[in-house]
Amino acid sequence: MFKLWATIIKDVRILLRDKVGILLMFIMPVALVIVVTSIQNSTFQFMNKNKLLLLVSNRDTGKLSPQLIQAINNIGMFKVSELPKGTDSAGINTRLHSKEAELAIMIPADFSVKVSERAKASANKALKSFGLEGDSIKANASDTNPISMYYNPVLQEQLRLSVQGALRSALQLVESRETLGDLYMSINDKPLPPALEKEMLSSKTVINQIPTSRGSDRQVPNATQHNVPAWTIFAMFFIVMSLGGSVVREKVSGSYIRLKTMPTNYLVGLASKQIVYLGVTMFQALVIFTIGVWLFPVMGLPALNIPHDVLGLIVVTLFTGWCAVSYAICIGVFAKTQEQANGFGAVSIVILAAIGGLMVPSYVVSGPMKALVNFSPLHWCIEAYYGLFLEGGKFTDVLANIIPLIGITLLLQAITVIGLKRKNLI
Repeated sequence: MFKLWATIIKDVRILLRDKVGILLMFIMPVALVIVVTSIQNSTFQFMNKNKLLLLVSNRDTGKLSPQLIQAINNIGMFKVSELPKGTDSAGINTRLHSKEAELAIMIPADFSVKVSERAKASANKALKSFGLEGDSIKANASDTNPISMYYNPVLQEQLRLSVQGALRSALQLVESRETLGDLYMSINDKPLPPALEKEMLSSKTVINQIPTSRGSDRQVPNATQHNVPAWTIFAMFFIVMSLGGSVVREKVSGSYIRLKTMPTNYLVGLASKQIVYLGVTMFQALVIFTIGVWLFPVMGLPALNIPHDVLGLIVVTLFTGWCAVSYAICIGVFAKTQEQANGFGAVSIVILAAIGGLMVPSYVVSGPMKALVNFSPLHWCIEAYYGLFLEGGKFTDVLANIIPLIGITLLLQAITVIGLKRKNLI
């Protein structure tokens, strides 16, 4: 026990001398979690609270184009700005390139006429299905000039598809109103009353949004709940820059050979490093979680909600830190120089984070990369954290994620011991 304690003190002193390593282990992840959470929270607010500026070039002179513009306004997603009459595609492109807006639409000159023809044709088909006769009007869908949507290429595809769906809904509302009016006029020989039209077209169905939960407590997902656990894991695994380099330095300096001349075993030194750096990872988690709980509200960001199962959170953090320490030591044992340990360690952590779901959600990964997700220890770490933070689960609920994580950790430990034996270090 005395040997282990003495080795721990030695490793702590070596750690405190590594100022750059401490900087990378604490300052870098703290700055990273603040910056990424701030950017992502701004994106969420932009999508949920702010409105997209939409330029509208209305070349139509009929009555239906103002209805379409009003329907787009009522969606609540856009801030509509009408361009001068006669603005063509070149004028729209100029405005979009000048960053005046990211989106624009052009309503064709025959919009009202064509939509009215299509509405009457649809009404006539409905009347014939009722056994009634309507006007003999035919409309060919290909004759209707489409509404053109112009967008800046930097606009993300997901946002563009959302905009396209919203515009399609507004257009469908205008066409439905016109078709309904033609049907009512054909049957009753008088215009459709505005009150009845509003009642028939208004949507009274409410969609309740309920996040899934493993318990009675439902956490509303936000940028903080997603990013703080993810970048805490990233910070833990990034100790490879300090721990891996420390292992390499001891090999190069001949510390292993000197230990062989003493009445001790290098496994004691290995256990010491794991204990010291496991304490470092726990302190990293404590610092980042504290910032999420106390500092984020001061900065105007959503506060981090700590799971009710605090003991489960501590255990998950312990296993995550243990895996991170095991990975760093394994890299250090097989690396021949400190540069190799730092370079390979940093790049491999970024790759494992990317395929593990820290940078891109794992559910969007498809194809051959989908099979690689399960081989990333960071994937099992983030799934366990999400089960606690986002789904309100307990430790027993995330045990299915912890078991593979323990398996990967034990595998790393075994590979480390095999590497030490092959190099005649133990």
